[in-house]
Formats: sequence, structure tokens, C-alpha cells
Amino acid sequence: MKRIFLCFVISTFLVSCKTNLVYIKTVNPPPVYVPETVKHAGIINRSVPSDDNKALNSIHQAASAETAQMIRESGKEAMRGLNDALAGNKCFDIVKTISAPDLRTPVAGSFPSPLSWKDVETICKDNGVDVLFVLEVFDTQLRVVPLSTPAKVNTITDVINNVANAQANIITTVKAGWRLYDPAGKRLLDEFPQVEEMSVTANAATAVNTVEAMLGRKEAIRQSANRLGRAYADRFIPYQITLTRDYYVKGSRNFKIATRRARTGNWDGAGELWLKEANSSRRKTAGRGCYNMAILCEINDDLDAAITWAQKAYEDYNNKLALHYVNMLKYRKQQRPLPRN
Repeated sequence: MKRIFLCFVISTFLVSCKTNLVYIKTVNPPPVYVPETVKHAGIINRSVPSDDNKALNSIHQAASAETAQMIRESGKEAMRGLNDALAGNKCFDIVKTISAPDLRTPVAGSFPSPLSWKDVETICKDNGVDVLFVLEVFDTQLRVVPLSTPAKVNTITDVINNVANAQANIITTVKAGWRLYDPAGKRLLDEFPQVEEMSVTANAATAVNTVEAMLGRKEAIRQSANRLGRAYADRFIPYQITLTRDYYVKGSRNFKIATRRARTGNWDGAGELWLKEANSSRRKTAGRGCYNMAILCEINDDLDAAITWAQKAYEDYNNKLALHYVNMLKYRKQQRPLPRN
């Protein structure tokens, strides 16, 4: 899986007599860690209910105005959205949608038990992929909210039966649930539920308008499924953030020269002078030098070295800014996902 973590300064300006404010644009790793050895990914649908619990699933489908065919079609849209987003962002060398085997879920609307590793390994081997994205859940929940006050409007049937005077919003909650299986390590890398709500209006002056509203609802569900698939891909895509940091610009001649270097983008040149000041015999100057070295290390995306320099600035020289900075750096480090053993 290809990952690029960049860190560069986009602007600086004076905020006090002692410090400048620097904006750092950095790319953080994705929320979910996928091993670097993973190059090929497969996507398969498991959200269509099986026939084993036909009576229970039929009740669920009637209550939500679903059909197995609509779940299957919407599931394909969700997988298409995920596939397009992963491929477009080059998260893997190859991303493919898998149609066989025809996986099913025991009961619609909830996460089933994970697939067996034997089944996962077989699917991955047969399709030449390293990991398997599985759409485990795709479900909709429907409710009708009257906009007028007819005798009774609680279901789609009521809207149709009261076409002369009924108008209502058909509100649909779309749910999806994904798992990512890594057969090589027999690890479930991710399990993630999603929810999106939308509505269409049944303008019930005629029965035709009500049918059109329901057809619009079906199309809206397919579009929602595609959006949910694309949104799920964000868990595997590095994302950009902008940070603000203060760094010292005064305290000695070297600080002034280093500031001019920093303003032209020559941060390594500034770092040469800050390192000299970090070894100064003057405690305040040394503290500021250590602190600025921490800033430089963060700019270079070396958080461990940044924490070490910031700790030294506070612990050895009682630099007041450094204690808060240590905590910010540690928080950033905690937000980065660690490789799984």
C-alpha cells in the first residue's frame, strides 16, 4: 500500500517580539493501518439475506420497503464507490470487485459473524488479492412523516390510499457495514458501520406522483450507497492537516540569522544555528535552541526527535512553551495508527 507523508511550511509571520508563528501543512497516515506488503485488494458483497431465515427477512423487507434485488443493486453501488475511491487515490496497485462466491448474511440489517479464515483465504487465492473488503451490511429503514393532516398516513400504502389529500415525506435511513480481512496474518483490520439519512416527498395529488416518489427513493438509495462506499475509502487514504507552531526569533545574533533563513524556506540552514544555540552556556538561549530544534524535527516529520528536543527544553532549561508543545507532539503521535503485530 503506497503512503506518502509530507511536511512543509506554507507561511510564517510575526506574532510577538520573541516568536514567529509558522503554519505547517502535513499529511497524516490514514486511520486504518494496512501492511506495506498488501498490493492487491478485493471487494465482495455479503449483505444480501440468505433463504435460511426467509420468514424473518421477509418481515424486515416489508417493513423497510426493501427487496433482495434492491439490496443487491445498492450493494453493487457501494462496492463501486469504494473501488473507485481506492483506485483513484492509488491506495493499492490493484483493486477488483469479486462476484463469486455469492456470499449471504443470515439476517438483514446487522453484522453477521465474521467469515471463516478458510473461506477468506480461498476467495483471496482464487482472485489473486491480498486482503478482502466485505460489505457485510446494507440495510434501509423507512418512515413516513405526514406534511398534511389526512385521516391516516403512516405507511406508503396509506399515502397511496389517501392520494386525494395526503402529502408526506418518505424518510429513509441507509446503513452499511464493512469489514477488512487480512488472511496472511489472520487479522480483522477494520470493522466499520455507516449511516446516512435522506428524504423524498410523496406529492400525493395523484397516485402517479406517489409512485414517482418511490422510484426517486430507490435511485436516492443507490446514490447514497455509492457515497457510503467512497466515504469508507477515506479510512485508508492519508489526509492533510495544517498545524500552527511558535518558534523563537530572538535571543542572540544566531536566532536573528536563523529567522531570515526560515523565512526564505531554508529550514535546514536555520537548524544549523539553532543547534549551536541549543549548546549555549546561557540557559535561556539553550532552552530556546532546543525548542526550535523540536520545531524543525516536526517540520521534517520526525515526531520522536521532536519530543526529545521539546522535553530537553522544558526539563533541562524550564522553557515554558516546551511543556505544552511536548503534550501536543505526544497527542499527534498517539493519533498515528501503529503496525499490528
